Amino acid sequence: MNSRGPYSRRTLSRKPRVYSHQHNPVMTIRTRKFIGTIGLLVLVIVWSLAGMAIAQTPWLAASKLAQAIFYVVAGLGWVLPAMPLIAWMSRPDPQP
Repeated sequence: MNSRGPYSRRTLSRKPRVYSHQHNPVMTIRTRKFIGTIGLLVLVIVWSLAGMAIAQTPWLAASKLAQAIFYVVAGLGWVLPAMPLIAWMSRPDPQP
């Protein structure tokens, strides 16, 4: 009969496992995508709140042409700060 429990230590000595990625200081693509996703969410939320605050100003509400220009710029403007972030997120991992 086996007197050891399922979680007891083995008595046989084993060679310690060595993982090549264990001490790799480079950030993996998975981590970059996680951080980049949070960054994009923060960017979009802040950008939309700032756009709504600026859209309420009296000088913008008085002119239809200024409103049209503002909404085109505000609607497409978040892409410029997002492009470097997306490029950084999609950079491939270095080969070992």
